[in-house]
Amino acid sequence: MLDLIRIRNNPQEVEDALAKKGYKADFAQIIAWDDERKATITQIETLKAQKNKVSAQIPVLKKAGQPVEPIFEEMRKLGEEIAEGDAKINTLVSNINDALAVMPNIPDDDLLAGEKENNQVVRMSGNKPEFDFVPKNHVDICTDLGLIDYERGVKLSGNGFWIYRGMGARLEWALLNYFVEEHLKDGYEFILPPYQLGYNCGYGAGQFPKFSDEVYWLDCDEDKKRNRFMLPTAETALVNMYAGEIIDESKLPMKFFAYSPCFRKEAGSARTEERGMIRGHQFNKVEMVQYAHPDHSMEAFEELVDKAARLVEGLGLHFRVSKLAAGDCSASMARTYDVELWIPSMGIYKECSSVSNANDYQARRNNTRFRDSATGKPRFVHTLNGSGLATSRLIPAIVEQYQNADGSVTVPEVLRKYVGVDVIR
Repeated sequence: MLDLIRIRNNPQEVEDALAKKGYKADFAQIIAWDDERKATITQIETLKAQKNKVSAQIPVLKKAGQPVEPIFEEMRKLGEEIAEGDAKINTLVSNINDALAVMPNIPDDDLLAGEKENNQVVRMSGNKPEFDFVPKNHVDICTDLGLIDYERGVKLSGNGFWIYRGMGARLEWALLNYFVEEHLKDGYEFILPPYQLGYNCGYGAGQFPKFSDEVYWLDCDEDKKRNRFMLPTAETALVNMYAGEIIDESKLPMKFFAYSPCFRKEAGSARTEERGMIRGHQFNKVEMVQYAHPDHSMEAFEELVDKAARLVEGLGLHFRVSKLAAGDCSASMARTYDVELWIPSMGIYKECSSVSNANDYQARRNNTRFRDSATGKPRFVHTLNGSGLATSRLIPAIVEQYQNADGSVTVPEVLRKYVGVDVIR
């Protein structure tokens, strides 16, 4: 959620920043509501002072033997006016919060405006694989080797689902073990979160209310705020773990990673590039999250980008890292770098990790703070997240980049102790 004080002090600056994301902001109504809220607070304070003054007359009148009923009547009327004022303030605050809740985060100053066309490649790793035979695509490779059963996945659950079988299941599980082992080495705490979350988690992460139709809801209450949903990413759970709390500054940065299946309504299209496992309704992911001190937020971001890239490097895959333009960042994020895998059969790169910094946007929504030792006052933490990694893009890249002329696939060296073989035939 955006800082209302910043909006009031620099409305044009914030409008210009949001325009880089393609969002046209108009703060006139919000500022008008806030002006009315402040004026109402002043009125209530005046009424409370008047009520206290009137109340102080009661013992004097009683002592003098004079009737106090008129005083009680005046206090009752003042109390009603105060209650009406409080209700008005609550309504105004609700209006302001509802308006702010649908506005995207302010992009960092160094981000280019626009969409994907203005993304910048900031790093390339490894070389594109070259083949002295006609290479196959990942769907055919996985089918021929019995790694993935697409047909029966659709039979069980419909389009956008698949089944890992045999060595395919072992390869998937090997990737997850590799990620877990590497994050533990780096001192991150392992979390296994609930897969069902309350509305407050989607709101705190900045995904609700705007994107509430993109998740799978479990309950049938018309009021979604009383329902639960299947988590679309472990980030949604991790960034809400300390909602409403004040964290000891000495504990920052707090570093977590979680394994979970992820459930999303986004469906694969009919395009060739979306075939197989490239996009689906359920996939496995290990997610990294940091709660960082605002003064060290960029350091945390660079660490997460480096960690995601090192995981892909360890697999020996060719990839690149792209700095997203403001309009290509998700609504909640101030900056994002994508780690993108080369998929030979498509001739394009596909994202396997998005590393993002929300700055204080999420923390404002779920009220996660720390007490600043310099001032003694609470401040909002910065929350950061990054895939570490998502497997549904990795297996296509692995089987395509590591395929052999005889139809077999060489297993990346770091995964062999988990898979149990050097080559899948």
